[in-house]
Amino acid sequence: MRDSTIATNYAETLLTLAGRANDLRGWGAMITDVADAMGANPKLRLFLESPRIAAADKNKVLQTAFAERMPRNFLRFLQSLVMHRRQMLIPEIAKQYLDLVDAAEGRMHARVTVARETPDEEKSVIAQQLSRMFGKDVVPHLTVDPSIMGGVIVHVGDTVLDGSVKKRLAMVRRRMLTGG
Repeated sequence: MRDSTIATNYAETLLTLAGRANDLRGWGAMITDVADAMGANPKLRLFLESPRIAAADKNKVLQTAFAERMPRNFLRFLQSLVMHRRQMLIPEIAKQYLDLVDAAEGRMHARVTVARETPDEEKSVIAQQLSRMFGKDVVPHLTVDPSIMGGVIVHVGDTVLDGSVKKRLAMVRRRMLTGG
């Protein structure tokens, strides 16, 4: 099985556990914190990666570090990852989990490209328009690319909505050259 498929399976399990605890976002923050710690702390990553350290020893350290900070079932989930040698998938599990929470809560993310810096009011309007268009709560992630000259380009999943001035000018040019 591919790592992404395995990570998705674990993320679904974590979603079920978080649902039972009625804390989808809280558990998302916890798994993200663990994933971020692995990325930021090379010693932690090496500790978890090392085949020389027994899984039982790793789980004792996790128990000591997190017993007072995390729900028991979340800690058991982390320990299960260690026992099954899947601890290096935690960053991918975190990403997959947050995607599942977004889907469960009817939220989607959109990459929005604009030609210039956009004030907060305009960002809110963009979010409202996209939410109305897709029928879900859309969280826009804006990037600036002056080469589009104006308008916006929206990427939601596999869908691309290109309303840029650059594209419109290219279409006009193409029509003029083809005589159509």
